Amino acid sequence: MKKWIKAFRLRTLPLALSCIVAGSGLSELSDMSWLVFTLAISTTLFLQVLSNLANDYGDFVKGTDNEDRIGPARALQSGEITESLMKKAVIICSVFALLSGIALLGVSFNWQLNQSFIILFILGVVGIAAAIKYTVGKFALAYHALGDVFVFLFFGLVGVLGANYLQNQSINWSDLLIAISIGFWSVGVLNMNNMRDHVNDKVQNKNTVVVLMGFNKAKFYQSFLIIGGLFSAVYYLLFVSSSLYPLALVVAIPLISHLRRVWLCTDEKDLNKELKILSLSTFAFSILLLLF
Repeated sequence: MKKWIKAFRLRTLPLALSCIVAGSGLSELSDMSWLVFTLAISTTLFLQVLSNLANDYGDFVKGTDNEDRIGPARALQSGEITESLMKKAVIICSVFALLSGIALLGVSFNWQLNQSFIILFILGVVGIAAAIKYTVGKFALAYHALGDVFVFLFFGLVGVLGANYLQNQSINWSDLLIAISIGFWSVGVLNMNNMRDHVNDKVQNKNTVVVLMGFNKAKFYQSFLIIGGLFSAVYYLLFVSSSLYPLALVVAIPLISHLRRVWLCTDEKDLNKELKILSLSTFAFSILLLLF
């Protein structure tokens, strides 16, 4: 069981949950449906684990996960899990994600097959397909510099606004500011991952945004993501929900410190801890939105 828990990559789950927690936090806590919230969390967890397992398989088959990779050894790379078992796990996780998503939509819309149900169901199916296609197949998203777009859409816009819509059946477009913040910071985590592994990725023809622009320019990109997300969050906290003003200062401290360390970084291995810091900072911000 330990090998599967390792393959699930539990450390990635807080970031995945940030969009659901933040989106739900845009509603009044007293009006929130905890059953919808729980099912949204469940669906997101299945999707993230599915993505992790599919990534493990896709990168291994393409030869990207090898001894030159800086990050932690993956399950297939280390030989702890076989390819056939990983394929079965991907299928099983896809089914659970689909069933959990259907239950989520059913509870949210009182099992009425309306337009919103159908649109969100289609988005869910696309999300499952994208989680698999991230590294699997001939046109894997991560290998054609589309990973950042996928993360911004599903961890930001779709995740935050979708979670909010499932609670209220409506969208306040000012909430887009929070969706942008969560999306930008989530892409920032991916960018850290890609900066860490850019040398090996280039050799293996994994054309991430970092590979295309280079390590130094990726630092400017990271600055845009962090500062852009901060600006969007601060604007929301000041002009949309001024009672939350202190949160802007709380989240700014670790994020600005993170940027400083990124600019001073000369050894890619040092970026491993920045992945955790940015991921947990994003999750902390979403928790604060939910509670206050």
